[in-house]
Amino acid sequence: MAVLIPVYWLNYGPTNFLYFCDVALLLTLVGVWTENPLLVSMSAVGILVPQALWVMDFAAQLTGHHFLHMTDYMFDSRRSLFLRGLSLFHGWLPFLLAALVARLGYDRRALRAWTALSWALCLISFFFLPPAGAHLANPKTPVNIDYVFGLNDAAPQAWMPAGAYLVCVMAALPVLFFVPTHLVLGRVFRKTQSPRLLPLTANRPAA
Repeated sequence: MAVLIPVYWLNYGPTNFLYFCDVALLLTLVGVWTENPLLVSMSAVGILVPQALWVMDFAAQLTGHHFLHMTDYMFDSRRSLFLRGLSLFHGWLPFLLAALVARLGYDRRALRAWTALSWALCLISFFFLPPAGAHLANPKTPVNIDYVFGLNDAAPQAWMPAGAYLVCVMAALPVLFFVPTHLVLGRVFRKTQSPRLLPLTANRPAA
């Protein structure tokens, strides 16, 4: 992280850290540092499935096929191999998160917390950041962050009005990704809460 953050900032700019995966990586860093189950659980709920899709898309690209275009940038010769190599964290982060949740436990509040955070990120990306197909001075500056304009960064989706697509994306994220992951994690790992985030009444003696 000491290498990745400054390198990403210099090459991609600060908006790159609004991708779900980068936000999850930062939360994981703080979660490891503080051993906070909520932060680790939020990252796990948010990116275990999307990162699996990233790995599938990357594997497809390696074999000369196209799947979701999520990893097109990994084959962009305008980016150095070192810069692209840093993005391989997508491949190992899910395993680290699974190990951390196994160690710290799963905080069930993660579903609501991550859903709220992801919706906020979607709104910021849609209203304030470059859309798909935008031509920018720095070709490495990210566009279509969190895919709020479609699955292809080269051009916005044309299936429906942009606002309607955004609403569909925000509705689909918890249904397709977060809730199923939440249910699996809640069943597989022991349930816990971050002690420092428990209500104050938890420390009061019983009457």
